[in-house]
Amino acid sequence: MIENSMFEEEPDVVDLAKEPCLHPLDPDEVEYEPRSSRLLVRGLGENEMDDDEEDYESSAKLLGMSFMNRSSGLRNNMSVYRQNPNESCLVPSTRTMVVCTVILVIAVSLIMAIYLLPKCIFTKEGCYKKNYTMELIYPLATNGKLFPWSKIRLPPDVVPLHYDLVLQPNLTTLKFAGSVNIVVNVIQVTWKIVLHSSGLNIMKATITSAGGQQTKPAEFLEYPLHDQIAIMAPEALLVGQNYTVNIEYSSNLSDTYYGFYKISYKDENSEQRKRMCKCSQRKKVICQWFAATQFEPLAARSAFPCFDEPAFKATFLIKIKRDEKLSTLSNMPKKATTPVTNGIVQDEFFVSLKMSTYLVAFVVADLKNISRETNGSLVSIYAIPQHLNQVGYALNTAVKLLEFYQKYFLINYPLEKLDLVAIPDFQSGAMENWGLITFRETALLFDSNTSSARDKKLITAVIAHELAHQWFGNLVTMEWWNDLWLNEGFATFMEYVAMEEIFPELHSDEDFLNLIFKAMMKDSLNSSHPVSSAVQSSEQIEEMFDALSYIKGASLLLMLKHYLTKDVFQAGIEVYLHNHNYGSAQSDDLWDSMNEVTNGTLDVKKLMKTWIQHKGFPLVTIVRKRNVISLQQEKFLYHMEPENWTSDTSYLWHIPLTYITSNCNFTHCTSAYLLDQKSAVIELPEEVEWIKFNVDMNGYYIVHYAEDWKTLIDLLKKNHTALSPKDRANLINNIFSLAGLGKESLEKAFELIDYVNKESSTSPLTQALFQLSHIYSLLEKKGEQQLAVRVMHRIEHLLGDKIDQQHWTDDGTLSERELRSMLLAFACTHDMRNCRTTANEMFKKWMKSNGTMSLPSDVMKAIFIAGAKSSDGWEFLLKMYSSSVSEAEKSKMIEALSTTEDVRKLIWLMQNSLEGEVIRAQELSHIVSTVSQSLTGHLLAWDFVKENWEKLTRKFHLGSYTIQNIITLSTSQFATKTHLLEVKSFFEAKSEESSQLRCVKEAIDTIQLNIQWMERNLAKLQELL
Repeated sequence: MIENSMFEEEPDVVDLAKEPCLHPLDPDEVEYEPRSSRLLVRGLGENEMDDDEEDYESSAKLLGMSFMNRSSGLRNNMSVYRQNPNESCLVPSTRTMVVCTVILVIAVSLIMAIYLLPKCIFTKEGCYKKNYTMELIYPLATNGKLFPWSKIRLPPDVVPLHYDLVLQPNLTTLKFAGSVNIVVNVIQVTWKIVLHSSGLNIMKATITSAGGQQTKPAEFLEYPLHDQIAIMAPEALLVGQNYTVNIEYSSNLSDTYYGFYKISYKDENSEQRKRMCKCSQRKKVICQWFAATQFEPLAARSAFPCFDEPAFKATFLIKIKRDEKLSTLSNMPKKATTPVTNGIVQDEFFVSLKMSTYLVAFVVADLKNISRETNGSLVSIYAIPQHLNQVGYALNTAVKLLEFYQKYFLINYPLEKLDLVAIPDFQSGAMENWGLITFRETALLFDSNTSSARDKKLITAVIAHELAHQWFGNLVTMEWWNDLWLNEGFATFMEYVAMEEIFPELHSDEDFLNLIFKAMMKDSLNSSHPVSSAVQSSEQIEEMFDALSYIKGASLLLMLKHYLTKDVFQAGIEVYLHNHNYGSAQSDDLWDSMNEVTNGTLDVKKLMKTWIQHKGFPLVTIVRKRNVISLQQEKFLYHMEPENWTSDTSYLWHIPLTYITSNCNFTHCTSAYLLDQKSAVIELPEEVEWIKFNVDMNGYYIVHYAEDWKTLIDLLKKNHTALSPKDRANLINNIFSLAGLGKESLEKAFELIDYVNKESSTSPLTQALFQLSHIYSLLEKKGEQQLAVRVMHRIEHLLGDKIDQQHWTDDGTLSERELRSMLLAFACTHDMRNCRTTANEMFKKWMKSNGTMSLPSDVMKAIFIAGAKSSDGWEFLLKMYSSSVSEAEKSKMIEALSTTEDVRKLIWLMQNSLEGEVIRAQELSHIVSTVSQSLTGHLLAWDFVKENWEKLTRKFHLGSYTIQNIITLSTSQFATKTHLLEVKSFFEAKSEESSQLRCVKEAIDTIQLNIQWMERNLAKLQELL
C-alpha cells in the first residue's frame, strides 16, 4: 500500500484488470483518489521491483550480448585483416574501415534507441496510452477491502425507483433508528450498488431479486471520504431487472443544521419531557425537543442511505414512529396512524410524487396549525403552540401566492396539501421541501405589535420564493448542482414577479434593485464565477448557494423577459415546465424551450450562453455626438494584484440594450438595441439633450457616459423626476462603481449625489447612503478619523432634513415606513441630529414599564440601538430578549445588542451565539456582520473567526452560506496590507479545502480593492471634503 501523493506528478499506469477479484471492475469507473485516502495498487509491493524495469534490463542485456557475439565473429574472420609473418597486425584496408564504421554506427544507434524507447515496449502487456483522468486506482473501504468505485458522482449502472423508509426518532435519547427498502432498476450489468450514506451505523443489508422470492444477505463496504457505501451483490444484477435493497441502520440526531437534526426551545407551559434548558439563567423553564430535517444539498444521506443526487428522482413511502403526545409531518398527507407499543404510534404517509432526495422532509414536534383550502389543496401554517397567534398573515399570503402561480404557469399545484412550518432554530431562511416547506421563525411569523413594514416584506418575499420552488426545483429540477441557478435564480425572479403583481404596495422592486447592485459588486471581482459552473466536491456545491446563483440568475431572467416581451417569456416558461415536469433539466433545455416560442426569430440559446458561461458583466461606454451614439463593450473588472488577475479580453456579451431620451422619457418610449459586437453605432432620428441607457436597471450591465455624465448631473439638479427612481439609483451606483475602477473621478460622483437633498424615493436614497457609508467605514477603520467625520458631515448635509422629517410612529405607506426605519436606525447608530435623545427617552419609558409599553414597530430598532449604548440598557435588553415570544422583536434586539461599544459584551455575544445557549447559533452570522461594522468591533469579529474556526466549520459546513457570510463580512472593512497578509496567512495555514474556498478568495480580493481605493482616492477626498 502506498500513499496517493506518490502519484501526483507522474503517475504510473497500473493494470488492475488482471487482478483476481470476486467482483469485476470496469476500467471506466476509475479516477484519481483525493490526497487523504489510501490506495491499493497491484504490482507495487513494498520490496518488489517493477516488472517493467526487470524486463527492460533483461532485454537490454540480451541485445548487448548479441552485438558482442557479432563483433567477435568479425574479428575471427581472417580474410578481413592482413597480418605480417610475425603475427603483428597490419593497418586495415579502407574497405574494412568503412565496414567497421558502419557497423559501429548501427550498434550505437541501436543501443540509443533501446535506451530511449519506453520500457513497456519490452513487456508482455505492451504500452498503453496514459489517461490521467482514468488511472486504474481504487480506494480502500473502512474494512480494508477494495471499494469498487472512486468517483464523487455515483455510477449510472442502477437507478432508484422507489423508497420505503421507516424511522423512529427518540427525543429523549436524541437518537434514531431506521430501515429503508430501495427498489432499483439495473441499466448496466453490475455486481455492485453504490449509493450515499453519511454518519449512519449500518447493521445489515440484503438484496431481493425481481420476483421478490429470494432475499440474500449482501456484503456492504463503506467509503466515508465520498459518503458512499457499496452493496456487493452475491450474483450479477441483470439489465432491465428490478431489485430491492434493504438496509437497517441507526444514528444520532444531528447537532448541526444539516440532516435529521435536533432543536431545543423554551416552553414555560409544557409538562412534557421536563428538562431544564441551558438558557434558563434567570428563570426556570422547560426545554422542549423538536426534530426536523434540512437535506439540501447533500444531507439526505445522513438520515437514510440513498442515491443523493438531484437527477436520481424516485417516489417515497415514509413511516415515522413517535411519542403519541407529539405529531409528525412529511411531504405527503398522513394516510394512517397505528399503535406500536405503549405510548408509541406509527404515522404512515401517502406515497409521494417522483422527486429528488434533497426535497424529502419530516418534522417530529409538538405543533399547532391553522388551515385553509384553495383549489383542492389544504394550505396549513404550523408553529410551536406559543406562536400560533402569529401565523395568520402567512396563511393569507401563501393562499394568494399559490393561486397566482397556478394561473401563471398553467399547471396546478400537484399535491393535496401544502404545509409551511416555523422551525425554532433554522440556519437558512427557508427550504422548499415539496409539500412541507420549513422556515426560520422570523421568515414566517408576523406579530402585529412588533413586526415592522420591513418584516412584512421579508415574510412575503420568502413565502413567494419557496412557493415558486414548488414548480422551479420540485416539479422540474436541475440535473446537477452546476445549474443550481435554474432553481434559485428562477425562484428569486418569480418571487418579485408575484409580489409586484399581488402586493404592489410593498414595492419589492426596490429591494431587488439593491440586491442586484450587491451581486454586481461580488461579480466584479476576479474571484467570481459563471452562473453555471462545474462543481464536484461538497464545498464547491455548497458555495454555489450564493448571490450569483440567486440574484444574478434572476437578473438575467428579468433582462430576457424585457427583451422577449412579457407574453413570449411567459409562454417559454410554460413550455419548459411542461416538457420537463417530474424530470431534470439543464440550462440549454430552458433556452430550447424559449426557442420553441420565438420560432427562429431569435436564437435565445446563443444570446444567453454569453451570460451564463461568462463570469462578470459588461461595461458599455457611450459617446454621443449630436444624434450619433457610439457604443463599446468590455468586461467590468476591478484589477487587483497581478497574480490574482485573470485577463478576459476575449469576453463578448450579446447585450439587450435599452434606452430613453429627452424627447420621450416614459416607459412606453423605451427603445432597444442588441449589442453583439465589441462596438457599434446607433443613429437617433433626431438630436437629443440627454440619453439614459439600461432603463430601470432591467439589464445586467454598467454604463459609462463619458462626456455625457455632466449632462445627466445637470438633469438631476434641475429636474430629477425626469428619470424614474430606479434610473436615479442606477446612475448613483454606476458612477461610484466607475470611480472605484478609475474610469471616472470621485469628484464627479460626489457632484452627482448633491441633488439627493431633494430626493424622496427610497431606492436612490438607499443607494446614496450605502456609497457614502462605505467610504466612511473604510476611512474610520483605516484610522483617518478626521476625514471620516467630514464624510459623516456630508451625509448629514444631504440627509439631515430627511431625518428631521421622520415621525416616531408607524404612519404612512409601507415604502415611507421602511425609509423611516432605515434613516432613524442610521442616525441613532451614528448619533446624528437628535435621534439618540428622542430614542433614549422612549427606551427609558419602555424600560420603566418593564417592557410592557408598546413601541412603534418601524422605529423599534432605532430605539433599541440607542438604549443598548448604556450598560443598564444593554443588560435590560438582553433580559427582554430571553423572555420575548416575538421573533420579530428579538431580531431587532439582537442587532441592537451587537452595536454596543463594550468589548467584553461583544465577545460574549459572539461566543454565546456559537454555543447556542441564550442566543441561537442561527443568529451568529447576523451578529458577526453587525459587530464587524463598528470601529470597536471590526477587529474583534475577525479575531473571533480565527480563534473559533474549527468550531465554526463543525457547526456550519465549509462553503455554506453562513461560512461565506462570516468570512466575507468579518474582513470586509480591512484596507491595509498588514491585514491582507494576515488574512492570507491564516487561510493558507488551514486545510486545502479551507484555503481554496471561493469566499476566501473573495475576501482577499475585497481587501486588495479597499487598499487600491484608498491609495487612489485618499488625497482626493481630503481636497473634496
